[in-house]
Amino acid sequence: MSSLPSGGSSDGPDGDTSPPTSLPTHDLIGIGFGPSNLALAIAAVEHNGQANDAERVAVRFFERQPAFGWHRGMLLDDATMQVSFLKDLVTLRNPASSFSFLSYLHDRGRLVDFINHKTLFPLRLDFHAYLEWAAARVADLVDWGHEVTRIEPVMSDDEVVAVDVTARELTPDGTGREVTYRARNVVIGTGLQPRFPQGISGSEHVWHNQQLLHRVEEIDGQAAKRFVVVGAGQSAAEVTAFLHQRFADAEVVSVFSRYGYSPADDSPFANRIFDPNAVDDFFEAPASVKEMLMGYHANTNYSVVDGELIEELYRRQYQEKVVGRERLTMMNVARVEAVREQGGSVAVTVRSLTSDRTFDLDADLAVFATGYDPVDPLPLLGGLGAYCPPDHNGRLKVQRDYRVVTTPGIRCGIYLQGGTEHTHGLSSSLLSTIAVRAGEILASVVSGISTARLPQGGAKAPVAALRHLIS
Repeated sequence: MSSLPSGGSSDGPDGDTSPPTSLPTHDLIGIGFGPSNLALAIAAVEHNGQANDAERVAVRFFERQPAFGWHRGMLLDDATMQVSFLKDLVTLRNPASSFSFLSYLHDRGRLVDFINHKTLFPLRLDFHAYLEWAAARVADLVDWGHEVTRIEPVMSDDEVVAVDVTARELTPDGTGREVTYRARNVVIGTGLQPRFPQGISGSEHVWHNQQLLHRVEEIDGQAAKRFVVVGAGQSAAEVTAFLHQRFADAEVVSVFSRYGYSPADDSPFANRIFDPNAVDDFFEAPASVKEMLMGYHANTNYSVVDGELIEELYRRQYQEKVVGRERLTMMNVARVEAVREQGGSVAVTVRSLTSDRTFDLDADLAVFATGYDPVDPLPLLGGLGAYCPPDHNGRLKVQRDYRVVTTPGIRCGIYLQGGTEHTHGLSSSLLSTIAVRAGEILASVVSGISTARLPQGGAKAPVAALRHLIS
């Protein structure tokens, strides 16, 4: 077969399938350093702490942010997690880990106070501080403020045996230096990108909810008269409550296509869809069953709101009716059709789905809490994408260990952290299984490394035999 560009490196000697040695070779390079790759870094650190020299893995990560940050724009003071703190970065993989949320609380002197709080769901601010605490402990493995610009295959004997990952340092003047690392495996954890309805994009007075706390100080609280919030999920309800409380003289109009906010199904049996074992069930299920499960259990995560917040918003609206000063309005069974900037405000066109009438609302700001989409990894993979055949829907095929299915001619591993909902189920973009997933990806990488280090003709070490190394 024809070989892809080598990234400037020459092939090794005849018969040598190891990558050319112009660069030191890492066992794994991660792109992005959100919670998923943070969990993977911790798994690698813990593995190396008890492995012998031959079993240790060399890992490195690139992150475009200058420091760790996870949904900072929605770190509202009173917002709580929707997932148990026990589903942190490590506990489901290694309950004895020093990187657990409880270890963080102990380190901060708040363990007893948290126990007395009698909750499984900490403040989002507290959990974010935990993630920062954990990230600081493995910060030496990360190139912060670096954006990956290309991934190039390294060839030997007409096979892709490694990849060169190049990233540019992000500097204000755009003159940051480029660095290149070589790796036998790459894991893509670039997170999610904000979604707007078709035909609508962000602007000065049209925001996605991820920008809320980053830009809220731009709003003149004395002059603001009306806000429009679009969406029916937890984030939309939180934004509605936040704006209504912060701007006491402004109207807040919540627009959604449902009749009312729907409560999240967090009952014990339904929550089993997020168990690690459920990933096995989903992965093995036929396509029709996958679709059925996604439909049945979408109300555990999508376009649903915590019951307490629903009750609070209803209480506020009813109180305003009693007092005779209504600022909180719900435009249900409705859809935003267009927005347009007009001077210092925005005009929002809303269509009633029951009467088919349209209404134009002048607002100081429209906030779209309309969810996120996974980032397509193919543009980042460049020429490597030719080795990754898509499924019938154009999505990457992914094995159970989160390794992308590739054609013959490529020996390096490409792993995905996220964007695997179609193969691994509802928990793919959530915190629920990141600890276990990190262990599974690392076990797969270690297995491949062990195979490469065996004498020629040696048998592949089974993943199951390596799990003790990462637990």
